[in-house]
Amino acid sequence: MLFTEQHSILRDQVRKFIENEINPFIDEWEEKEQFPAHELFGKAGQLGFLGVNKPEKYGGMGLDYSYALLMAEEWGHIACGGVPMAIGVQSDMCTPALARFGSEELKRDYLAPSIKGELVGCIGVSEPSAGSDVASIKTIARKVGDDYVINGSKMWITNGMQADWMCCLANTGDGPMHKNKSLIIVPLHQKGITRQKLKKLGMASSDTAQIFFDDVKVPQRYVIGEENKGFTLQMMQFQEERMWGAANVVTLLENAIKDTIEYTQTRKTFGQPIINNQYVHFTLGELVTEVEALRALVYRAAQDYINGQDVTRLASMAKLKAGRLCREVIDKCLQFWGGMGYMWETRISRQFRDGRLMSIGAGADEIMLGIICKLNGIYPTKLK
Repeated sequence: MLFTEQHSILRDQVRKFIENEINPFIDEWEEKEQFPAHELFGKAGQLGFLGVNKPEKYGGMGLDYSYALLMAEEWGHIACGGVPMAIGVQSDMCTPALARFGSEELKRDYLAPSIKGELVGCIGVSEPSAGSDVASIKTIARKVGDDYVINGSKMWITNGMQADWMCCLANTGDGPMHKNKSLIIVPLHQKGITRQKLKKLGMASSDTAQIFFDDVKVPQRYVIGEENKGFTLQMMQFQEERMWGAANVVTLLENAIKDTIEYTQTRKTFGQPIINNQYVHFTLGELVTEVEALRALVYRAAQDYINGQDVTRLASMAKLKAGRLCREVIDKCLQFWGGMGYMWETRISRQFRDGRLMSIGAGADEIMLGIICKLNGIYPTKLK
């Protein structure tokens, strides 16, 4: 059994935190297109919510991955997609490699304060010409004395306007593109760094930036793990990111269906509730079934991950299915809301905007399909 009574206690604590500290302010943050990351992360960090599966030595709870999965699910009760995504970047996307492979200095100076919520982190992989094609990044970190001098830019960076540091993937060698990259901690409040805020279709409350590096100096000891092994380490981080995203989406989809059921039970057309139409309640029944299937896939991947198995295949499947269901489930639910579903202020329209990212971020659907095909032996031989 994946969850226990101890999980239930943590679940209740997170829900109270969301009810008291987050959801009352979501509309305001959506309007401002930014939430106060340092303030909110500080409160979450005090309760241990940003490092449930991180080592106790650095302020984490030292629990297994099932607790991180639970957190991803519970953050889905936040009344928007931007804030939970930003929290997920802090807890499960920019810190896993640091926690596993970082030096004691880096863990002390960046992991521990990030778990406490004193520092805001971000992950820097994508670039204007290299999104899902990670191997094609152009950002370069060349050695000058004891430093790296970094030039290039990173695109679509969640927390980018407020972040204090970045887990940055950069080219540090001249070898093959999968063996010439390193993950480097880059402090973001220093000379040579500029940030440009990006306006998005959805996820409004999450600040997203393009970040430029112009001869930015970083000590070489800020590399995470071994130099030129960064591509492999980032692929490992992606597995946690994809499982986190899929688990978070399960809750988002459940809430979209729940809200739609309530609306169609009270809204009447032609003298009867909308839900009385067979097409409507049959469709909702199918959507509930699809979400339960996604949950089972996510839990299977998480259990294998806890058991130390390679979950690349299952995590990719969960990510793919979550993205597809975000498009299918929310679109069909919005349709049953009719004109109200098209209004900007309704939650279903926000879910429609926010959920669309799931098929793009952390590897597009097409990348997931390529991974799945390769791992199932159905990828064309001449393209390997």
